[in-house]
Amino acid sequence: MNLDIPAGKDAIEYVWGEMVPGIGPAASHFSLAVYAHTTLGLREFEAARLRIAQINGCVFCLDWRTERDGEKVEEEFADAVTDWRTTDVFDDRTRLAAEYAERYALDHHGLDNEFWDRMTAHYSQLEIVELSMSIGSWLAFGRLNHVLGLDTMCMLPSNLPKP
Repeated sequence: MNLDIPAGKDAIEYVWGEMVPGIGPAASHFSLAVYAHTTLGLREFEAARLRIAQINGCVFCLDWRTERDGEKVEEEFADAVTDWRTTDVFDDRTRLAAEYAERYALDHHGLDNEFWDRMTAHYSQLEIVELSMSIGSWLAFGRLNHVLGLDTMCMLPSNLPKP
């Protein structure tokens, strides 16, 4: 951990809530909203989320699996995300979600017309905006938690609604 947390304080709640009370709770609510209000399919959602987790190296994010209606992606899904270019278990939307997440994080200036032609062939504008905001949330907050050393003790705060 790269911060001093007072004894008896939950690190996540302290950093995200008490240290920056004008920013942290709003960021937390945005982060949770990505899960609570998504219209994206579970596989494309998880492909983008896991690709960002892999890039960020956030321990909690790498271990987390989004659950919807009792369903999660299969155990081998993370390996398929790593190999998104060549895996045969992804449909076009899932593959594009992983690609978009990677390029968003590592080469956002390289998102060319060819890429956008493929995206708009498979995703509506609303879905592209939603996916972009989701990726932005995961990139920022997963990286923040990793950089500050919070990712090894990260849990969803108990006082906030779970997604």
